[in-house]
Amino acid sequence: MTAPTTVIPAPPAAAPPVSPPPLLWGHVARRCVLAPVVVLAPLLAVAPARDHRFNVYWYGGMFRHDPAAIVSHTIASRDAYLRLGDFRPLGRMLEKSLDLLAFTGMQELGLPATVTLRAVSIGAAVLLTLAAVLFAESVLTRGRLFDGTPSRVALLLPYAVAAGFVASGPDSTTLLFGGLYLTSAALVLTVAAAACRLDRLRWWNGVLAVTAGAALAMFNEPAYFAVPLATAAVLIRGRFVLGLSGRELLTSAGVRFAGLLWAGFLPAFGTVRWIIRGLCARGGCYPGSDLALDERSVLLLPVRMVAWLPPLQWRAATAATPGDWLRGVVPVVALLLLGVLAARTLSVLPKAGAPAARPLLGLAALSVVVMVCGALPATLSVAVRVAMSGRQLWEQGWRDTALTVPGGMLLVVALLVLAGRRATVGALAALALLGAVSATANRAYAEGVAVQPAAQLDNRIAAAMAAFERGPAGDARRCALVDEVLTANRNKPYLQRTYRQSLDTAARALAGVPFCERTR
Repeated sequence: MTAPTTVIPAPPAAAPPVSPPPLLWGHVARRCVLAPVVVLAPLLAVAPARDHRFNVYWYGGMFRHDPAAIVSHTIASRDAYLRLGDFRPLGRMLEKSLDLLAFTGMQELGLPATVTLRAVSIGAAVLLTLAAVLFAESVLTRGRLFDGTPSRVALLLPYAVAAGFVASGPDSTTLLFGGLYLTSAALVLTVAAAACRLDRLRWWNGVLAVTAGAALAMFNEPAYFAVPLATAAVLIRGRFVLGLSGRELLTSAGVRFAGLLWAGFLPAFGTVRWIIRGLCARGGCYPGSDLALDERSVLLLPVRMVAWLPPLQWRAATAATPGDWLRGVVPVVALLLLGVLAARTLSVLPKAGAPAARPLLGLAALSVVVMVCGALPATLSVAVRVAMSGRQLWEQGWRDTALTVPGGMLLVVALLVLAGRRATVGALAALALLGAVSATANRAYAEGVAVQPAAQLDNRIAAAMAAFERGPAGDARRCALVDEVLTANRNKPYLQRTYRQSLDTAARALAGVPFCERTR
């Protein structure tokens, strides 16, 4: 008799561990830093203009040893600014803090304030690029924001936004108050992103929303648009991305959060505007805040909505540059650097998420809202109408480009990704090329400014302040610079006084002596 045999099946082979989807957020973050730096680096040595010539020394010297005094100093001066119709205390605190940062960098690194001031503006451009990516992903993503891979929009957007940072005239935010206005635009996008990501409204979220709304009303003009943009963002995302019904949408946490933002914003904004209207009824207030609403506004709005386009900005940046401004080392180096970054992005592009058509259409619609919010201040501004006319309205940058650049580029990227992967690959190469040309246009603008006597004088003052030379010889050289300032501004007593006071304040903070010890 034979015993039956039992065949024991071999245990199934262990399945290979499934690796989580590759996380590309570090890749995106590095491009948000590197792409703007490449495009804006040619502007590092451009001399400051307007109030920047004084503020970096004035506020830097004033608050170098007591940064907390920025708060008390701003509060103490609130009545004066309110009477001028220019009430934005939180924005002024940020502005003074950025000037202090540039001044501290000058003192600690031994670099001229012109360089550290531009470095602060570049840092703000990086912050805005990061905020634009965060905003786009907050709209497109249904689940937790950083659990999966970023979308193709996030991979392309850093190159696109960086390409829009062009020195399109002296009032462009890449040159004038860039730290303040680019940071303000980043704040606007971040508030809207936060409203999109809120899935449950807790009591402290409500308190935060009301407080934030009131704070935005006292920040500055660009920050006012954070509230309407947050409202549009939660409504459009709810319909196009989440597919909520009308009732579900109106009772959602994001819409209620936006409503509480309005509840904090409107009383503060209305009270301040009512006070300013009474104080400024007889004139004498800050003309930069004057607004005009007429039939021309309807025509100006679409013009300013497209003034962010790089080819238009290139013309403004290179208007004073003779010859072929595209030649030289800068375009080659910039294209090489951006090309290397883009090549790596191309290799990881298949791993990125591909948003569906409906969310992309919603994002495109929302980007138009961003562009409208950005363009409205310039459309209504009397100062813009006085300073710009004709072609300048299409090409010159102003405060509005801080928001129209990310809004416009977001529209372009959303439509390119919607067109399919093949269009996305071609768009990546085109955006890298656009960035290289923008860097070259910035180089051309910097060369045009470098030959101006006023800019040369401000650069020499910055060099003397950075390498403060003690003793009679150093004082004599600094006094010669003061003489040049007084001569160049012979019929401008305000500028003469402001130059001397700001330089003396900075010199006392650095060395305990006036900038020029000789009395006149």
